[in-house]
Amino acid sequence: MKRFLICSTLFFIGINTVQAQKKSELIEQNQELKFKLDSISKMVSTSQRNEKLANQRSDEYQSQVTELQDANATLMKNLNSFAALSSQNSENINKTMAVLERKEKQLKGVTDAVASNDSTAVVILTNAKQVLGENVKVGVTDGSVVISEKLDFFFTDGVGINPSGESRTWIENVAKVANANPKSVITVASLNITGEMNVALQQATAIASILIKDFGVNGERIVAVGEDGGLRESLQIKFQPDYKAFYDMAKGDAKN
Repeated sequence: MKRFLICSTLFFIGINTVQAQKKSELIEQNQELKFKLDSISKMVSTSQRNEKLANQRSDEYQSQVTELQDANATLMKNLNSFAALSSQNSENINKTMAVLERKEKQLKGVTDAVASNDSTAVVILTNAKQVLGENVKVGVTDGSVVISEKLDFFFTDGVGINPSGESRTWIENVAKVANANPKSVITVASLNITGEMNVALQQATAIASILIKDFGVNGERIVAVGEDGGLRESLQIKFQPDYKAFYDMAKGDAKN
């Protein structure tokens, strides 16, 4: 009986020991499982967070792609508009260049005409000094060559309408200058201080008539005028460019 009790006691002690070991193992396994569960939970949480970030980035990328597509469409539209505008501008530039080229030719014509008139003035000035002498009263004013002499050289005391005989040589020499330069227009002007414009006009007409009738100057080139000389009296022969022909040329060029 005593042996039985001892054996029973040892059996129970053994069972309790085994149970204590199993309980300890179960607690350890439970803790290990909790650790793994926590790790897995963290991994799941991280994965979910990463998935959320990925979705956000995906949305951002999609938005950027949409913006780029819109920008590209706008760029293509602008490019097409620019191509059309460039073509129109090219056409306009060609037209403008054609107009500028035509205007340049017109300007060259005007410049050549002005240069020709300046050259003609120099020629007339030189001829006048050669024919009338170095002491002749001649100059250039506003592009016109002006040969002048005192009024009483032609008319006694500057009055009357019949030129003196001694003035005919002077008038003849002026006619030589006029005939040597047939493209110029001539103005015979009588300037007096009395204010008698009718007398002044008659004096200028008398000189012009001698140039035409006696010395063969083309009458279509000559204009006679009487002018108020202010404080000076003189008779002036003005050689000037044919401005009407010049204007007609410039006007004709402008129409082309």
